Amino acid sequence: MRIAFLGAGEVSVRTAELLISRGHEVIIIENDQERIDDLSDNLDCSFLNGDGSKPAILREVGPEQTDILFCLTDSDQANLIASLVGRSLGFKRVITSIQDPEFEVICWELSLKDTILPSRTISRYLADMVEGLDILELSTVIKGEARFFSFIVDEDKGKTVGELELPKNAKVVCYYRERKFSLAEDSTKLSKGDQVVILTHSGSLNELRERWGPKSSDQKGS
Repeated sequence: MRIAFLGAGEVSVRTAELLISRGHEVIIIENDQERIDDLSDNLDCSFLNGDGSKPAILREVGPEQTDILFCLTDSDQANLIASLVGRSLGFKRVITSIQDPEFEVICWELSLKDTILPSRTISRYLADMVEGLDILELSTVIKGEARFFSFIVDEDKGKTVGELELPKNAKVVCYYRERKFSLAEDSTKLSKGDQVVILTHSGSLNELRERWGPKSSDQKGS
């Protein structure tokens, strides 16, 4: 896979190291040339110096040939702008990092569905550890070809879970409505904005992505 990172912070660098070691192609976009100079001797990847929220810079990455764009700068505003620009240019998947929870609603309204809040993830994990829980245990449960897929309800609002016509080896297990978790039944009626979580065989992921994954600008206009 080909993965681009906007911002050369600690999270970007450590993630890039792991991906490179697993044989993936990595590109890091960074505004600070000195930071690039410091990293270039140790990271076997490509670097691009410039403002990653600018369309011209992101075009240099090659949106159509890039599988994922991570927007991981220390500026929420820069990450939001770059995510919107990246989506408009045709990146297959854009992942947006934000620190301020107030921006989360904006991300939903802008259909930036792959949004992460690192501080919330870490704090939740630490709180679970205090209570003797380990969310990383999921890695021992989800084995083989099992995968999770999630989407935000829009066109399917008003339908029940049973009316979604999923692949035979896929099942809705839960959903989030206004950030509240609920188990799903076939009779559960879906509302716009619900986040639906599906447990599926990896072979069905492409079908699910085609139906509910982020749409390119060409698809939106068709």
